[in-house]
Amino acid sequence: MQKGNIGVTTENIFPVIKKFLYSDHEIFLREMVSNAVDATQKIKTLAERGDFKGELGDLTVRISLDTDKGTLTFSDHGIGMTEEEIDRYINQIAFSGVNDFLDKYKDNANAIIGHFGLGFYSSFMVSKKVEIVTKSYKEGSKAVKWSCDGSPEFEITDAERENRGTDIILYIDDDCKEFLDKYKIQELLNKYCKFMAVPVAFGKKTEWKDGKQVDTAEDNIINSVEPLWTKAPSTLKDEDYKSFYRTLYPMQDEPLFWIHLNVDYPFNLTGILYFPRISSNLELQRNKIQLYCNQVFVTDQVEGIVPEFLTLLHGVIDSPDIPLNVSRSYLQSDANVKKISTYITKKVADRLNSIFQENRKEYEEKWDALKIFINYGMLSKDDFYDRAKDFALFKDTEGKYFTYDEYKTLIKDNQTDKDGQLVYLYANDKEGQYCYIEAAKAKGYSVLLLDGQLDVPMISMLEQKFEKSRFTRVDSDTTDRLIIKEDNKDNELDSDSNDNLSQVFRSQMPKLEKTEFNIEVQSLGEESLPVLITQSEYMRRMKDISQYQAGMAFYAQMPDSYTIVLNSDHKLIKNILEDEKAKCAEQLKPINSEIKGLEARLAALHQTQNGKKPEEITQEEKDDVKNTEKSVAEQRDKKKQIIADYAKDNKIVHQLIDLALLQNGMLKGAALNSFLKRSVDLIG
Repeated sequence: MQKGNIGVTTENIFPVIKKFLYSDHEIFLREMVSNAVDATQKIKTLAERGDFKGELGDLTVRISLDTDKGTLTFSDHGIGMTEEEIDRYINQIAFSGVNDFLDKYKDNANAIIGHFGLGFYSSFMVSKKVEIVTKSYKEGSKAVKWSCDGSPEFEITDAERENRGTDIILYIDDDCKEFLDKYKIQELLNKYCKFMAVPVAFGKKTEWKDGKQVDTAEDNIINSVEPLWTKAPSTLKDEDYKSFYRTLYPMQDEPLFWIHLNVDYPFNLTGILYFPRISSNLELQRNKIQLYCNQVFVTDQVEGIVPEFLTLLHGVIDSPDIPLNVSRSYLQSDANVKKISTYITKKVADRLNSIFQENRKEYEEKWDALKIFINYGMLSKDDFYDRAKDFALFKDTEGKYFTYDEYKTLIKDNQTDKDGQLVYLYANDKEGQYCYIEAAKAKGYSVLLLDGQLDVPMISMLEQKFEKSRFTRVDSDTTDRLIIKEDNKDNELDSDSNDNLSQVFRSQMPKLEKTEFNIEVQSLGEESLPVLITQSEYMRRMKDISQYQAGMAFYAQMPDSYTIVLNSDHKLIKNILEDEKAKCAEQLKPINSEIKGLEARLAALHQTQNGKKPEEITQEEKDDVKNTEKSVAEQRDKKKQIIADYAKDNKIVHQLIDLALLQNGMLKGAALNSFLKRSVDLIG
């Protein structure tokens, strides 16, 4: 029997390890199974090289629970260890330099991860005692038992074991009893070990017999030793990839398609990345790519390896060349990470391009679900934009698809304005903006459908990428002014008629929260609608972009500003104007006369005072100007009130306003109810 002491007190080492590593304590299971798998693979390698000529036998790694004894045991038939190797690999390595370690990290608990290996020693995070019973594969070796109760002392004795290999028995600590729960262990094995390269068994398979579940003689193998990503793509069919996806993500819809990664220079990388079907929330779909190191699960936080826009993908990446910290719990910075990230970006772009080139019809069918990945990539990485611009698509409101170059060719003749700018018209609500779309199409324009969640920032980026181009939503102005090819004809109404008509509608516009209405009179032609609502492209887009871009929140707080466009050519507008003149002329005549007289007097006063220095103007003269301005304002208010009184009882005015609001989804509640009643009255 051999006893030893590492020279530090219990209070020094074990409480510190538990405190520092507690948040990762479940990793012990991965490390213990990994050690067993490593030992098993080593005996297989020795046999293949001819350095071990015995029978390999059953190489299954087994995990077993004994709830009565409170133990969790890991058993393998690998290379085993001699007493000398236990001393070298367990005592000297695990317990070396403890005092230096404690001194270095006593004031920084977080710094321990990455500077102190877990491995076998992780077992003490959950155990009050650990035993190793092992026998080396070497001829003439005898079995030995190593034991440590969590104190600085250990003990090595002779043991009974017929075959080579190792049993590690963990006596689970009282505050870690969850690791004696069968379902907890099953969950962790499924998380960390389901693709390890050696069969791993946890108990026996069960069957329903005599009204209850009973164990069978068959091992419950929890892993697939040859996961799909380790196989040659040429040997796999589509159903193999779909089946593997269902294994990884049982509750997900079938993926759009996948990319099989397989590179061995200048780094080793294998894996399968799937394009899932997603529609809206970016954040909810992240953390779906699983990172493995030689088939051992490491993490699903892969932002350092996979470009940010591809973290929306699902799947598996496996590489021994990805630099992990000693505990294999997170990534470290390294030149290889950047190379791998660049490779994955290129591989994804090449795969998308090949699908586009080889089967454009299938590609177009999947575009609506696919474009969020491509748009995100082009927005976040210039090098991906340079690759993707040849297979990124526009979709128009008729459901036709175009590459960027194809669409430019389509619209350049008819949608170039008088300043030489190419105008891309778009809608983001095909049904809600139907009238505007149809009006644009009637002029021979093509209208894109940009209704994706990243289309707003995409528009701004494309305006910078495309030469002499701008994007304009179809409801941002009247159809004639969306693409100005020549100076529009002036409104033919005189100033008084223009002002009175504007006031008729302005006085009856509803008061909506955080909403402003401006009135314009334009000559739009007899066939155009009598009243249109437009919204400035610039202000609306700034408000949209404020949702994505920090520092622009003030745009989100600004009221929505709309323009009510009155078509002076339409017969209903003409009728309203004639009716207003007939019913208000007598009342307005003296007021208009008074206003003209006051304005003339005010102009004369200003002209007189303009030739004087400020100190030369008397108080009486200042008061005269002030009083005249006040009188003008009072007369104008009287005029507005007369027009408002006329308009409030004009059902056609209210009907036209409500129709325009309804068209834009802005007529609700009591206002909608009034509109319906008025419509019935007008029909009757």
